[in-house]
Amino acid sequence: MSHHCLLFDRVHYRYPDGCEALRGVTLRLPHGEKAALVGANGTGKSTLLLHAAGLLLPTQGEVAVGGVGLTPRTLPSVRQKVGVVFQNPDNQLFMPTVEEDVAFGPANMGLTPDEIEQRVAAALEAVGASHLRKKSPYRLSGGQKRSVAIATVLSMEPAVLVLDEPTSDLDPRARRQTIELLRRFDHTMLVATHDLEMAAELCPRTIILRDGTVAADGPTTELFRDTALLEACALEQPCSMRR
Repeated sequence: MSHHCLLFDRVHYRYPDGCEALRGVTLRLPHGEKAALVGANGTGKSTLLLHAAGLLLPTQGEVAVGGVGLTPRTLPSVRQKVGVVFQNPDNQLFMPTVEEDVAFGPANMGLTPDEIEQRVAAALEAVGASHLRKKSPYRLSGGQKRSVAIATVLSMEPAVLVLDEPTSDLDPRARRQTIELLRRFDHTMLVATHDLEMAAELCPRTIILRDGTVAADGPTTELFRDTALLEACALEQPCSMRR
């Protein structure tokens, strides 16, 4: 099932203002792997996610999804394979009702009304939000908005799921629900986060970025026990791992 693989091969990216956000990043996520992407602010996490979703193209190097290299010509097909959940769910919710938001992507794929309804029902059920389908997104709690934002992506049936800070600004209960929701997914998943407790609980693998490069890549528990590494990358060891 190579269509679920995500590859970054010596990826560089320089913003128009000259800031070099990525400096030769190489990593591969095989089918079904859940990996956390961590690092201090400004290390390139969000920039890397935008490349995975085809929202940015490398200045140098290659990004591939399922063996298909990311180019202007392949963007439409690649974007259908990758679902991205932004840090602020308000960036993804813009229709009058939840069901219209979740239906927006499938409708733009040219699906039939019956197919769209099946996608909407399945996505909302997957995130435990079927009871919200007639609600206005603007009247939802932060946790409910996060769940619905994830549903808008799931309705597209992506092969790869990338998420930017999925637990930020959530209360403890909503955070727990989000983690349990993500745990159930079979997608190849790349999660950029400052929540190292969540990363330790959800992702067997962690990639640490520092100054736009991969400082470390390996088993999450192993990396998070390396206090010297974490300190060098301006990260704090999760409380659950401190003795």
